[in-house]
Amino acid sequence: MLPELTYYTDVLGIVGDILKIRATNVGFGDLAIVENWDGSRSLGQVIELQGDAVSLQVFTGGKGLSTEARVRFLGHPFQVPYSTNILGRIFNGAAETIDGGPELFDDPRINVGGPSVNPVTRDPPRNMIETRVPMIDVFNCLVESQKIPIFSVAGEPYNQLLARIGIQANADIIIFGGLGLIFDDFHFFRSTFESEGMFSRTVMFVNQASDPIVERLFVPDMCLKVAERYAVEESKRVLVLMTDMTAYADALKEIGIAMERVPSNRGYMGDLYSQLAVRYERACNYHGAGSVTILTVTTMPGDDVTHPVPDNTGYITEGQFYLHDGVLDPFGSLSRLKQQVIGKVTREDHSQVMNTMIRFYSEGKDAETKQAMAFDLSPHDERTLKFTGLFTQRFMDINVSLGLNDALDLCWETLAECFAPEELLMKQSLVDKYYPPARQRVEAHRKHSSH
Repeated sequence: MLPELTYYTDVLGIVGDILKIRATNVGFGDLAIVENWDGSRSLGQVIELQGDAVSLQVFTGGKGLSTEARVRFLGHPFQVPYSTNILGRIFNGAAETIDGGPELFDDPRINVGGPSVNPVTRDPPRNMIETRVPMIDVFNCLVESQKIPIFSVAGEPYNQLLARIGIQANADIIIFGGLGLIFDDFHFFRSTFESEGMFSRTVMFVNQASDPIVERLFVPDMCLKVAERYAVEESKRVLVLMTDMTAYADALKEIGIAMERVPSNRGYMGDLYSQLAVRYERACNYHGAGSVTILTVTTMPGDDVTHPVPDNTGYITEGQFYLHDGVLDPFGSLSRLKQQVIGKVTREDHSQVMNTMIRFYSEGKDAETKQAMAFDLSPHDERTLKFTGLFTQRFMDINVSLGLNDALDLCWETLAECFAPEELLMKQSLVDKYYPPARQRVEAHRKHSSH
C-alpha cells in the first residue's frame, strides 16, 4: 500500500518568487512540488526555515501563484543526472534536457550541494593546463585545480576567450555553465563546441536570460557536482567554465530582496563572499584521482574592480586574468600558482623569458608615454617601442594559438629582433642555448651528429 501524500495548504505569503507556507518535518534545501489552484505545477526549493514557517523559491516564478496553492515536499535536495549518457548533452537550470535528445528519466541522479572536499584528500597543485593562449601559458599559467576568474566588462570578447580555452585546453572533460545567457551567446557556445569536435566530452548547463532567475542559482552547483564525480570516480581532469558569475550574484541579490533581507554593500546580501567561496572551493586536485579546475567570467560594472562581486571574488580565487580592449593585460593579470609549474613542469628558460618579456614591455609603455609627450627618445627607447608593437601583435591577441614551447621560441625570436644578447640580462647559459643564432647552431650540430 502506497503511503499517503502529505500536502500543506497554509500559505503565509507570496513575495516575488518566494512562497512562504506553514509546514513540519522539512529540511533546508529540500525540493517541493507547488500545485496552484488551476492545476499547474512547479518545482520549488526550501531556502529558509523559521520554526514551522518555510520559505520556498518557486522555479517558474510567483506570477499567477495563489494563496490557495498547496505544497508537497519530496524529502530530498535538488538533483542532477549523472551517468555516461550526459556527455554531449545540454541541460537547463532545472536539470532538464533542452537539446532535443532523449530524456534521461531512468538515469541515476545525484544530490547537488553538500560539503566541499576534505582538505586531507587534496594534493598540492603541481600540473599545468596548457591552453595554447600565450598570455596565459607563458605569463600566467593555468594550474590544475586552480580557481581563477576572467575580469572584464560588458562588450569585451570574454565569451570568445572562454570558448577558445575550452576548445584548446588539455583537459579530459569540459563542464560549461551559462548564467543568464542571451540566446546568441548560448548558440555561440553550442555551435563552437560542436564544430570543433569536442562536444562528445562536454556537458552544458545553461540558464538563459528568459528562464526563471531562480534556476540561475543551481547552474554552478550542478556544474561543480558533476565535475566532482568525474574527477573522483573516473579520475578525469575536469575544466569547469562558467559565465557570468556577476549574473549569479545579481540573482542572489534579487532573491534576497524578495525575502526582505537587509542588504549590505550596493544592495548585495552580506553572505555574498560565503556564497561565492562555497562554489569556488570545489576546485581540487584529488589524492589518487582526478582534478577540478574552475575558470569563470566576472564582469565588472563600470570597469570597477572594487565592485562587490569582483572584490569578493579576488579574496577567494588565486589571481585573475584581466581582459580589456580585446587583449589580456599583462599588468592586471596574475596567477598566484604559476610558480608551482614554471621551470618545474615547463622548460628551464620559462621563468627568465617571462620576466624579461614583461620588463621590456613595461619599458616600451614608458617609451610610448615619452613619445606622446614629445620627449626625445634614446636608441634603447626606439628598440623597446618596436618590441612592444611585436609583443602586442604576436602574444596579446586572444586569437593567437601557440603551444607553450613554440610560444617560448617566439619570445626568443622577438627579443633577438630588438635586442642584443647582452641587453637581455639573462643567465648566460640560457642565452647561449636559446638565443636564435645559438639555437640554430645547436640544431645544426644535432642534425650533423645524427648523420
